Amino acid sequence: MIRNSYLKDKLMNDLLVGTHISMTDSIVSEILGRLGYDFIWIDTEHSENSYTSLRNHLTAVNAGGTPAIVRVSMNDYNHVKRVMEMGPDGILFPMINTAEEAKAAMEFCMYPPAGRRGFGPLRAVNYGIDDMDAYIAEANEKTCRFVQIETVTAVNNLPEIVKNPYIDGFFFGPCDLSGSLGELNNVFGEKTRREIRRAISIIKDAGKPVGVSTGSTDPEVTGFWHDLGINIISSGTDYDYIMRGARDNLRSLRSLNPGEFSTESDLHTLTVK
Repeated sequence: MIRNSYLKDKLMNDLLVGTHISMTDSIVSEILGRLGYDFIWIDTEHSENSYTSLRNHLTAVNAGGTPAIVRVSMNDYNHVKRVMEMGPDGILFPMINTAEEAKAAMEFCMYPPAGRRGFGPLRAVNYGIDDMDAYIAEANEKTCRFVQIETVTAVNNLPEIVKNPYIDGFFFGPCDLSGSLGELNNVFGEKTRREIRRAISIIKDAGKPVGVSTGSTDPEVTGFWHDLGINIISSGTDYDYIMRGARDNLRSLRSLNPGEFSTESDLHTLTVK
């Protein structure tokens, strides 16, 4: 069975919020999966996560009743097949630049006749406990499929990409988009904002939800994206939560003996922003 199929029903809500997992320890995903997020984004593109750690993350997140979206590391048939056998609630393809790439991505994660996904679900059917035929009947319909728009080439090709009926939603990667414009990490620069506004208009006209991935948890940053018309926001990262919590604790402890530091900059050096 599809574990948290309600995610697809909520995609057009005013706001869906999630957060990112990049670390490999599933204790992190177990904690985050119980906090009340609408979804947890498990990253395999920029992280050290293996197939084994991914499976453990999925189990831990779903145990808390939260849907899990997996960003795959590449738009590759065999890789996507292995991820799909683990039963993610959603799958996200990075760096989709053309309608042809989007078409291939959708085919990789859907059973025939809509796609060409091979059959061999494992965790997706609770290792055979669930009914196989029931899973086949609902897998294409209930699994959420997203593509990530991360280059100006992708924005230029969006009018064709959005015509694909099997794409359930779009995510922006603002940092990479800014890089494609020659201004890497200038995510709030006028060039990047102009392209994102253009892309949002195309996606909204197609009747599809639009999301953004940001490492920031600053309300001004998340509010900026929401005010643009983005209704799915994945914000913050596991390692940053640990770093900031530990840094704040260190600052608090060091302040018990402020005379040990001659200047505020000395304390700042210890806390490593």
